[in-house]
Amino acid sequence: MKKSLMRKYARLLVKSGVNIQKGQQLNIITDVEAADFVNILAEEAYRAGAGKVQVDWSSTELTKLAYRHRTVRSLCEVPDWQVEKAKHESEILPARIRLICEDPDGLRKVNADKLQKANIAASKLLKPYRDAMDNKHQWLVCAIPGKAWAKKMFPSDRTSVAVEKLWDAILKTVLCDENNDPIEAWNKKNDSFREKCEWLNKMNFDYLHFKSANGTDFKCELMKESVWCGGGETTLNGVYFNPNMPTEEIFTTPMKGKCEGRLVSAMPLSVRGTLIENFYIDFKDGRAVEWHAEKGEEALGKIITTDEGSRMLGELALVPKDSPIAESGLLYYNTLFDENASCHVALGMGYSNCVKGFENMTADELHELGVNDSMIHVDFMVGSKDFAVTGYKDGVATPIFIDGKWA
Repeated sequence: MKKSLMRKYARLLVKSGVNIQKGQQLNIITDVEAADFVNILAEEAYRAGAGKVQVDWSSTELTKLAYRHRTVRSLCEVPDWQVEKAKHESEILPARIRLICEDPDGLRKVNADKLQKANIAASKLLKPYRDAMDNKHQWLVCAIPGKAWAKKMFPSDRTSVAVEKLWDAILKTVLCDENNDPIEAWNKKNDSFREKCEWLNKMNFDYLHFKSANGTDFKCELMKESVWCGGGETTLNGVYFNPNMPTEEIFTTPMKGKCEGRLVSAMPLSVRGTLIENFYIDFKDGRAVEWHAEKGEEALGKIITTDEGSRMLGELALVPKDSPIAESGLLYYNTLFDENASCHVALGMGYSNCVKGFENMTADELHELGVNDSMIHVDFMVGSKDFAVTGYKDGVATPIFIDGKWA
């Protein structure tokens, strides 16, 4: 990949992604394989005015070794410095870029119980500080190719060719090429998102009904205060940013504990090195009560039973089947991309900024209103080719999606 195009992409991530502010710290969280691109990204951040760039490195191989050899007790110990770091960041509010490049299968053979217990232990201590930053800082999830990831997507190609193909695929999804201005392209994209959100918010549906021939038949209530969002967001301090690149979704936070029926997966779900395939989840009285997967059922069960909130939904998202990622026909084995090929829902934590007046409410007030709380937020795809979404307001039905597309 040409360095000039990589730099153009880095500039997009810094300016339209996190929209770094003058003097603000930027935290980059990524795997060591991304080192070369991180140098470019850091340089662009400094050029845009960042006061400091800090990189939190990880290594899939080292992580795998840790889970193989360390005890559960050791893995569950969160050092004081890590808690103090989270506290410090909740006070200074750095912008944050999570740069994905790692192998989707990198943790496939890791002990699932160890992994879950360690994640829960860390979340219990760090979640309050993460919650304190909610809606107050800019963040972005994005990606560059990693060798193992590229080979998984393009197994018949040489590694160098596979990496180049994945570069091309990623840059296409984020509207970045040599002949355009990607920042302007994202401005236009956000305008189209805004139109759809305005219509959905005007309709103010009481509940949605999902239905498709694969067995999905599901109803979910919305809060009176539920707001549809998509594309760019604005922090409480008035900074506009794009949290996901790519993105094709219009989404909202539903009323927790108020849904019924069955959701059937339309695509595989890749989580922590495990591919969960051909699964369904049944909901009763707002909670997941039964589930089955042809592959990865144990992993699915661990997700659903993480905590009380993980049995309930925190997000409903609308993505047409003719989105660029869907039309590419590629399975990325990564939710950042795959969720943008299909309508999806998320188990776990809801988004507080999808509530009217959220800026004037405490976390407890939002949870009391109906925003789900959990240590997890796991999206899975349910939108099939014949997917129908119908909105109901005062008993009147309005088609939203017909045959997987906007009605």
